[in-house]
Amino acid sequence: MGFELEVVDPEVATAIREEAKRQAFTIELIAATNYASRAVLEVQGSILANKTLEGYPGRRYHSGYVHIDTIENLAIERAKKLFKAEHANVQPHSGVSANLAVFISILKPGDRILAMDLTHGGHLSHGSKASISGKYYQASFYGVSKETELLDYEEIMSIATKVRPKLIIAGASAYPRIIDFAKFKEIANEVGAYLLADIAHIAGFVAADEHPSPVPYADFVTFTLYKTLRGSRGGIILCKKEFARKIDAAVFPGVQGSMHIHLIAAKAVTLKLAMTQEFRNYIKQVRANAIALARGLSEKGIRVVTGGTDNHIVLVDLRSVNLTGARAQELLENVGITVNKNQIPYDPLGPEVTSGIRLGSAAVTTRGFGEGEMYEVADIIASVLFNPDDEKILREARQRVRELCLRFPLHMDRWEMGVC
Repeated sequence: MGFELEVVDPEVATAIREEAKRQAFTIELIAATNYASRAVLEVQGSILANKTLEGYPGRRYHSGYVHIDTIENLAIERAKKLFKAEHANVQPHSGVSANLAVFISILKPGDRILAMDLTHGGHLSHGSKASISGKYYQASFYGVSKETELLDYEEIMSIATKVRPKLIIAGASAYPRIIDFAKFKEIANEVGAYLLADIAHIAGFVAADEHPSPVPYADFVTFTLYKTLRGSRGGIILCKKEFARKIDAAVFPGVQGSMHIHLIAAKAVTLKLAMTQEFRNYIKQVRANAIALARGLSEKGIRVVTGGTDNHIVLVDLRSVNLTGARAQELLENVGITVNKNQIPYDPLGPEVTSGIRLGSAAVTTRGFGEGEMYEVADIIASVLFNPDDEKILREARQRVRELCLRFPLHMDRWEMGVC
């Protein structure tokens, strides 16, 4: 297949080879990124991409669906079993699509929603004015305590009582601590709101019983499968049985047309892999590695938001090294470490500059890194951030990154690496 692409489109083939090399010699610390298994990659690039279908198992709008029904039903049943859910829709093309489907299933334009402030760790799709969610619904926001940098549930209750939202969203893209979904349910019940838990980042932890599950408390749960579940692209919605018909109608024909069958099959494979003891061991190591990274940075004098982490996310306050997030992201990428600039709670800088960076341990754990390597990574990061203009130190950091990558190689096809 690789050689055919070389003939048909050598420009794309070259770009893929170069990207494979970049991945092979880069320490990936972007919290939303992971490496999918070869089985998942095979399914995503399989003949299933040839088939167009709409509707649900047994209720399709095209013929030739018998084997597709088998695949989608496998994905549905595995999602329900893994997360102990009453209903699952596995068709959303993304996490944002999943959230949007929940919105239109129960909300009308102009209804009030309450979610975590983007600048405190929330997500664009939770009511930001830059998102369709913020254009169609009246969004209010809660944040974290200025003193503890943790969610203040009493304050959230106070805000909810004043706002009286129809939907409360619990979940974040840059919050490193445990989320108390039971508390959120109490708040939702108090104000008569629905509860949506967006666990896109922590789905792997929930699946492995390493984070309290929102399923017993939330009316709806959404997540993606390519972060801590280290699997396929796309999203899934879990919900109580009473909302099943509304959710299915909201996904199709509400916000989507034909389904991505190759991705649904890859979701089924991802969910099967997440049911194994090997995956549970992996998630334990993801957390151990994040804790080691946070400790390593703190020991070097770099401030970590909340003082540590309970999951895969380490949020760094760069005011401790007098750098912006944008500058740190660029410096670290130049030595082979990818991170993303990120606002920290009560950040004085805007989203294009930021006072922080967000780090994640999921991808490097898949690669084989342990706590020892995470302390080494922390040391490399510190050497770069404290010496941004010292070319000798930057060269040494680049070499140390390369040596780590060679010690823990990514297992890619020979064609992808360009050695055939």
